[in-house]
Amino acid sequence: MLAYVFWHRPAGDVERDDYEARLRAFHATLGVPSACFRLRLLPWRHADGYEDWYVVEDWAALGELNAAAVAPPRRAEHDAAAARTAEGWGGVYALVHGEPVPPAAARWARAPEDGAEAVWRRQLVLGPAPEYCLGGGEPHGRVRVV
Repeated sequence: MLAYVFWHRPAGDVERDDYEARLRAFHATLGVPSACFRLRLLPWRHADGYEDWYVVEDWAALGELNAAAVAPPRRAEHDAAAARTAEGWGGVYALVHGEPVPPAAARWARAPEDGAEAVWRRQLVLGPAPEYCLGGGEPHGRVRVV
């Protein structure tokens, strides 16, 4: 199982409620397990933002999701959210162990740690966050919006 993880920040003039409504509308069109979390701090930067998770079976399914995300009938919802985004970063993570669901609580680390309910490992050195996402624990500064 793979997860495409996309971190993003809204443009400065965009209201949070509007941004989150656009994100919900886009996620509702996808047909893959997905989630979006509002973060007090991005995992590698001292700034707030959002973290989207899109869970797929394999690399082929990731390619299909990439194409489908901007194709009709999803294009309008994608473009409405994208137009309100100031900046974004993405990464691909493979599930090492645990349930293939976006983690409600997550810690980012350079190495796996004992006790994590789920472990996701960065692939191909893609993305700015640390190599491992460790699911479980308390969702400090992490609020699910989708």
